[in-house]
Amino acid sequence: MSYKNLLVAVDLSNESDRIIERAIELADNQTDRIMLVHVLEPVAAAYPIDAYAINLTKLQEESMAIAAQRLASIAGKHGIQSNRQMVLAGAAATEVRSMAEDIHADLIVIGSHGTTGWKLLLGSTANKVLHGAPCDIMTVRVGKLH
Repeated sequence: MSYKNLLVAVDLSNESDRIIERAIELADNQTDRIMLVHVLEPVAAAYPIDAYAINLTKLQEESMAIAAQRLASIAGKHGIQSNRQMVLAGAAATEVRSMAEDIHADLIVIGSHGTTGWKLLLGSTANKVLHGAPCDIMTVRVGKLH
């Protein structure tokens, strides 16, 4: 089966290449079928409420710009155009599911770090994306392979 509209969620680690390569295979090597997304947790979540002296808006903008540059670098290696790349702020699973709905994705591709139990099959973000996903999900095993 060939998928026509894939949402590929990456964490910008070195393992992102493996996830993208698998997605490209599933899209019959047609990168215009792929939308890459990276979701940043809001910067404010990393600071206590009384962090009024810090310009959180500026920090968020800088974080988003750095993430967009890194995503563009990774995407460029795979021939994925800039209009097929998106950096969002929010809770990763919620944003991925929402974007999948918005673009009418027929497949979400996401990496999974296995540890124990269900997390052996699905990392915590992948597991959260699974619940309520509007389409198929492919998890690509990343991290240490045994």
